[in-house]
Amino acid sequence: MTEASTTSRETELSLEGDWNSIYVDGEWREASHLDRDDDQNPTTEEPFAEIPIGTEEEVNEAFEAATAAQEEWANTTPDERAKVVHEVADLMEEYYDEIAELLAVEGGSAPSKVTIELGGAITFVQDAAQFSFRMHGRHNQSKIPGKENLIYRQPVGTVGVISPWNVPLKLSIRAVAPAIATGNTVVLKPSSETPITGGLLLAKLFDMAGLPDGVLNVVTGPGRTVGDRLSSHDDCDVLAFTGSTGAGRAVGKNTIEHFGLPALELGGNNPHVVLEDADLDRAVRAGTFGSFWNQGQVCISINRHLVHESLYDEYVERLAERAEGLKVGDPREEDTVVGPIINEEQRDQIVGFIEDTLDEGGELEAGGDHDGLFVEPTVISNVTNDMSAACNEHFGPVAPVIPFSDDEEAIELANATEYGLAGSVHSKDQGRARDVADQIEVGMMHVNDQPVNAEPHTPFGGMKDSGVGRYNGDWIIEEFTVDKWTSIQREDRDYLF
Repeated sequence: MTEASTTSRETELSLEGDWNSIYVDGEWREASHLDRDDDQNPTTEEPFAEIPIGTEEEVNEAFEAATAAQEEWANTTPDERAKVVHEVADLMEEYYDEIAELLAVEGGSAPSKVTIELGGAITFVQDAAQFSFRMHGRHNQSKIPGKENLIYRQPVGTVGVISPWNVPLKLSIRAVAPAIATGNTVVLKPSSETPITGGLLLAKLFDMAGLPDGVLNVVTGPGRTVGDRLSSHDDCDVLAFTGSTGAGRAVGKNTIEHFGLPALELGGNNPHVVLEDADLDRAVRAGTFGSFWNQGQVCISINRHLVHESLYDEYVERLAERAEGLKVGDPREEDTVVGPIINEEQRDQIVGFIEDTLDEGGELEAGGDHDGLFVEPTVISNVTNDMSAACNEHFGPVAPVIPFSDDEEAIELANATEYGLAGSVHSKDQGRARDVADQIEVGMMHVNDQPVNAEPHTPFGGMKDSGVGRYNGDWIIEEFTVDKWTSIQREDRDYLF
């Protein structure tokens, strides 16, 4: 084992806390051999913390600890597991202000994003605390006389989690909490852009809640080393990955090669369909939120506004007016709606999509400019489905608006993408909206709303290149557990020979 300075039961959750450690086997390891990386505030573009750059060696040690701890953890009573997970939810409420500041400083989260992410994370953890009591089995009759069939649901073993930077706390804990509640151990690699709120923060919360050593392990570092080793490790029984489709293909392949199960929530190109009988004001308000919440840095944000030609001009005008009224600035100011993009690479990609779309014939109706990492909420009209901001997952505050002539064309446009994550349809006739919604190839569809929705008791996931598997509720319990059939022959049996 690597020589490291270790401490136990850390309780400092503030921005000024010491985050310069990885968490393995219940210990905070300040491994002297590891390089360090700056954790940058995207608002100021200045570093505020140093984070260890883990290696394959740390991943191996994390899996060793997780594997050693799993059997004992699985054999605890459901109420013991539920108590620890519920305590984490209580701690998140107790340290709400400190966690909110971390989300704002590390990820550029504006107040509306903090409210939804942190509040939603607490709700998800509270729900997950009950999963230990929901691992239901079955009793099946047998065709063989005197035989009893019992089907048990038991934990898979060790769950690897690779989480993204855009909604780091919620998208990490939605996998970590259910895995722990169902008797698994976890090795978590957060994004290098948000190593605290996506990883080290969770370790501190579960440490404070009294989670036994080795049940949760957090190794920070880049995807090309830490992520690849995690997904390819023989002891990774299920890989819960949230991120781009390209990265998902790579880590999913790594997992399948050793017969692990990949649970992949990947990219999207989500349509917001406005039929000609829609309530226009309602559709525009939903479209504004769905495009610009968290700077559009959400897998389920609106990527394309598909609007009936009879409403098109007025929709564009109203959407542009609302976009221009959104405050862009420091996410720690109460009235800020749009904060910074996470980094320069992401900013440059978004700006490139805007410029390319305008060169391709799109017309700028609002925004289009940027200052540092702040990109203005941007509305582009006269867009077609094959323009850059429409055919790519732009992952920014960009709203391309595309006209259509009838329901059939709207469905065709909506489905003309390799993705199938989420979508929304607006119509005053809910039956008609439902008919259109049912023909759009996505895993999650919302009528008279927008796609940025997640609830702990509903399935979350996509179709086509948007991933495999489902998060939340009974669906994540199925991902993190396995059925075991045990038969009991209670009477002597005739074996024919």
